[in-house]
Amino acid sequence: MLKLHYNLEKLSMGLVVAIIVAASIGGIVEIAPLFTIDETVEIPDDLRPHTPLELAGREIYMREGCYACHSQMVRSLADELDRYGPYSLASESAYDHPMLWGSKRTGPDLARLGEKYSDAWHVQHLIDPRSVVPASIMPAYPWLMRRLDTGLLRDSMATLARLGVPYGDDAVAAAQADALAQARPDSDGVDGVFERYGEDVAVRAFDGDPAVLTEMDAVVAYLQSLGRLTDAPYGILAGEDGE
Repeated sequence: MLKLHYNLEKLSMGLVVAIIVAASIGGIVEIAPLFTIDETVEIPDDLRPHTPLELAGREIYMREGCYACHSQMVRSLADELDRYGPYSLASESAYDHPMLWGSKRTGPDLARLGEKYSDAWHVQHLIDPRSVVPASIMPAYPWLMRRLDTGLLRDSMATLARLGVPYGDDAVAAAQADALAQARPDSDGVDGVFERYGEDVAVRAFDGDPAVLTEMDAVVAYLQSLGRLTDAPYGILAGEDGE
């Protein structure tokens, strides 16, 4: 057997072909199920896409590399269910491009973070993490208090719409106005936000100052939306408890 392997190694082209065949088999096994993803993942009826402000916050979250230390995928392990809540469903991320499940937990999982802490807590935590969590090793992000650039929101939403995210033409056209209105609860555009994204959307001055729309507003709005875009996971957990 060893002699056969030794002789095979001397046939460089044969070895290359064998490697390609082995890699192709592995690739097909991993890729083929993705072609049936629409059949295997049922999108919850109540799943809503991110609002323009939350979407902007998600982009900043990725820009700052937050996904490198925080996962967004609660596994079906008893200790994780106790700490974080219901396990994550693939359908929860149906509108996420890219998904941010992650595998690294230098910091805690964020899949069920929404409304767990106040806006003020998040703002202080992002500006000076150790002021609220003394043992934290998270870097500070004070620059998030700068003004939010909403110039690319329409293009981002239009691109996501082509990928299947249910953003209508009216939502794309109103992207910048909706982002501003979500952080100004007394503005005239609030009704439009509720009309397009539902009555459960959080509308408030996330950074505490409604006068200026900041990156902090966007990031906190995004963090407060995590785990709150659908009730599907909580319904499954309630069903399991009732059995």
